[in-house]
Amino acid sequence: MTTLVTGASGFVGSGVLQQLIKAGEPVRASSREPKPGQFPDGVEVVRADLTDPSTLPAALSGVQKIFLYAHPETVTQLTAAAVDAGVEHVTLLSSSTVLAPNAEQNPIAVRHMTVEKALVDSGLPHTFVRPGYFATNSLRWTSIRTDRAFRTSFPDATTSPVHERDIADVAAHSLLREAGTSASHAVLGPGPLTLRDQVAAISDALGEPVRLEEVEVDTYRTELLTQLPAFLVDMFIQFEGNVPNPPTDIATDSVPTLLGRPALSFAEWARDHTADYR
Repeated sequence: MTTLVTGASGFVGSGVLQQLIKAGEPVRASSREPKPGQFPDGVEVVRADLTDPSTLPAALSGVQKIFLYAHPETVTQLTAAAVDAGVEHVTLLSSSTVLAPNAEQNPIAVRHMTVEKALVDSGLPHTFVRPGYFATNSLRWTSIRTDRAFRTSFPDATTSPVHERDIADVAAHSLLREAGTSASHAVLGPGPLTLRDQVAAISDALGEPVRLEEVEVDTYRTELLTQLPAFLVDMFIQFEGNVPNPPTDIATDSVPTLLGRPALSFAEWARDHTADYR
């Protein structure tokens, strides 16, 4: 049963691809512009662009399962092409923001809710993988790489960083074991952890000191605007850097139950990404 992995060169998609290969699953990796050597030997590679529905029928031909990144602008064309191709299961990389009480006011949540609804409406069996705050957001902290410093107005704000490997492993689990059913899994990380402690974990992984510098909010906002859309910066400032997980009565982390192991720590993520800060 061939599985199409969209976004197969991304942090999560590449992990899904690796897990499926390890399990002996026939896989097809997609990329907007495939390049020689981009994927492991023996992996079928196809051009597929979620912004260009004309590329989808060929990419989906002979495919039974899909790992999908959310793209609401063309999701109805994708679901129609998937139904026509006889796809039996779609695992969607969604977001835990869809579970928040104010989801309809969050542009990120709305994008994911749109794709989730389209999959439900299509009748395709599906799994929604809903991660919380990606640990890879910390790769925006480029000042750690350039001058071993991290500047923030909210050093004691908390997030629950999720290792991309946890997300990929849950997605691969759903593709390998949940085909033909419908489910949703939150992937929420082992936090919460303060930004101060996250910087300390990166420092430990590097084996070098990293200064934490507290700056005025206006200065911090200006710096964030070079990295993020204004609406996200406004939300970040409004909540003083805190990014809470959904309440436990709405969602709990699925990693221990599905994978039989604890969620990976931010310290482990930092060790896995030391090269990104060199």
